[in-house]
Amino acid sequence: MERLPKVALPVIIGVIILIVIITKSAVTIGSGQAGVLFRTFGEGVVIDEPALGEGFNIVAPWNKVFIYEVRQQEILEKMNVLSSNGLDIKLEASVWFQPDYQNLGKLHKEKSEMYKERVLLPAIRSAARSVVGRYTPEQLYSSKRDAIQQEIYEETKKIVGGQYIQLNEVLVRDVTLPATIKDAIERKLKQEQESLEYEFRLVTASKEAEKVIIEAEGKAESNRILSASLTDKILQDKGIDATMKLAESPNSKVIVIGSGDSGLPIILGNQ
Repeated sequence: MERLPKVALPVIIGVIILIVIITKSAVTIGSGQAGVLFRTFGEGVVIDEPALGEGFNIVAPWNKVFIYEVRQQEILEKMNVLSSNGLDIKLEASVWFQPDYQNLGKLHKEKSEMYKERVLLPAIRSAARSVVGRYTPEQLYSSKRDAIQQEIYEETKKIVGGQYIQLNEVLVRDVTLPATIKDAIERKLKQEQESLEYEFRLVTASKEAEKVIIEAEGKAESNRILSASLTDKILQDKGIDATMKLAESPNSKVIVIGSGDSGLPIILGNQ
């Protein structure tokens, strides 16, 4: 085997070194991620430049890149909190959040990659305890669920404000009361429902009775007015009209044989 030219060995070594440098310098950032650059021989964490975006990036081999998930994320947190009267309540909540992309370098420098554990979770726990402590177990169980959810969101947002975390939503997934308290509330709600139904039936019956009374009074008044307006002359005229119509009917045979007490004809032989 022939010896390689003297120039070939340095070239090969140079190529190998170049490959190593490129390999060490290449950073691929995946979809929905961003990178925070750390300059070893510079100012450390870069906070005055945009974060490294998705795709292939070249950095000096002595520098480091810390990769963050910048899409919306979810944390499911289960916690024990106290109601306004001191009862132990189990609360389950989902938190939707994502890091502030524009301040990713500051987030890394001040909070690190543990920002969820160091900032977000303590904030949601504190907010939940503060909000739930304002309500009774009955309110938590029934009418105030949506209001509590909104208040926890607002309280948490105040705490994480300025912490380079974007809070999107807080969802209360479940509120678990002690079994005895839950049963008592359900019985009370059932009794209230039955009471409302009974009151509704009473109101309906009362209105129906009023309707009957009004109709009866109307009929009585109508009869009174009608009786007052009927005279013997009017009755006689109406009798004559009826007799004339009966006599003109083609389906009747009419025989007049005198007159009655009222002076009207007596009609016989109607068919």
